[in-house]
Amino acid sequence: MKKINIAVLLTCHNRKNKTISCLQSLYSAKKPSRFSVDVYLTDDGSSDGTSETIAVMFPSVNLIKGDGNLFWAGGMRLTWETAIKNKSYNAYLLLNDDVVLRSDFFHKFQETDTYALKHFGKQGIYSGSTIDMKSNNITYGASRIKSFLFIVKTYRIEPTDKPQKCDITNANILWVSKEAVETLGIFDTRYTHGIADYDYSMKARKKNIPVLLTAGVCGECTHDHGNNWRNNEYSLKERIVYLKSPKGLAYNEYLYYVSKHFPLFVPYTFIMLWLKTLFPFFWEKYKLE
Repeated sequence: MKKINIAVLLTCHNRKNKTISCLQSLYSAKKPSRFSVDVYLTDDGSSDGTSETIAVMFPSVNLIKGDGNLFWAGGMRLTWETAIKNKSYNAYLLLNDDVVLRSDFFHKFQETDTYALKHFGKQGIYSGSTIDMKSNNITYGASRIKSFLFIVKTYRIEPTDKPQKCDITNANILWVSKEAVETLGIFDTRYTHGIADYDYSMKARKKNIPVLLTAGVCGECTHDHGNNWRNNEYSLKERIVYLKSPKGLAYNEYLYYVSKHFPLFVPYTFIMLWLKTLFPFFWEKYKLE
């Protein structure tokens, strides 16, 4: 039986305990017999001893050093660029280091890959849902798009007992086939922190690559993003900094993403971003989306 060689890709920065928990869940997960796994991790300038601890606890991990300015998308690109030099991988598994994986998650991706080949005749990209153990709510996974001419809405998909087509994926747990990478490449260099995973799945859809959500739940992860705006407790200057920050509203990068995939949505997006920034009291009162 042919081996399936998988490169697992992560990046981290100063959250050693979460990174270790993620790796422990990965290494303890049950793998199909033909799966072979190599792990690549970029430590983007951690000062909490992450690299040193990982080197001792998980000596097989391929550690890559960042300069502390990569953020998430940049760190994942560096990890991916390093792994892809080895031409033997059949798939790439992108993980957020704050995910604790379920023991059967590899099997869910194997089932989804089989489903994609059966129904679409090709391999694709597959997202695994995560759940918050306190609230029992789905936190990350995949979404579908609803478009109303000049307005685009997304809604999260609840996992079922079989794979589902989706439009936008989170890369908290994301399987990318070699076939998809050969067509799409890796994350767009225009993205610093977030949005890169959304963009990647949108590019896949345009190239008719299957974009699927696996059956069931693949891991546990708390939703830690909070409100995506700054309220009146912050000065206008601070709110504008947040608007343009890669870890805030990522103004330029988000407008690039919208213009690339939803050009008619650009005027609405521009107004909403500035409304959040200039009049947060109005935004908070009406909870506009």
